[in-house]
Amino acid sequence: MPDLQSIRYGLRGSVTKWFERPAVSLLVALKFTPSAATLVGVLIALIAAYYASEGEFLIGGILVGVGSAFDLLDGGIARATGTVSKRGALMDSVFDRVSELAVLIGLALYFGSGPDASQTAALLAMIAMSGSVLVSYIRARAEGLGAKGTAGFLTRPERVVIVVVCLVLGYPMVALWILGIGTPLSAAWRFIDAWRAIDSE
Repeated sequence: MPDLQSIRYGLRGSVTKWFERPAVSLLVALKFTPSAATLVGVLIALIAAYYASEGEFLIGGILVGVGSAFDLLDGGIARATGTVSKRGALMDSVFDRVSELAVLIGLALYFGSGPDASQTAALLAMIAMSGSVLVSYIRARAEGLGAKGTAGFLTRPERVVIVVVCLVLGYPMVALWILGIGTPLSAAWRFIDAWRAIDSE
């Protein structure tokens, strides 16, 4: 039975083949730079966050998907144009976090003071924010110490898919429950896996 990583890499390969490569070719032809793709992605995410905060979940979900597509493509553009750089990698990582947190903040604002105010939902959004940051931070720190730090079941692609699907279908609470519970568990899993890898050296 294939493990989680094998499934993830298989899906990633399909996305690369059927979406990323054609889209990168188009954007390169349109003279898009990696930084431009990154900035467009984060700008769209901020607009999505606004719509989420207003309860316009369908529009917000669609925009999250579009913005995330640009986030996915900036690295491909850099490789295709030979402009890969450490600054670009830093910018990509930081703005990915900004994009993700912005949408969760939008949901927290909606449920914190909107017509469907819910302390539970607002709390779940805050937990999801913390968990998402931890998942990413643990990987970065583990890799800095020579470990992989890639374990876990709610990496950024999975989190984006959950948010997009749930918002488009009009079930933001489902996304918050999944992320509010899943991201801390995923962070704990990743920490334990990295801890064992470091301890075994």
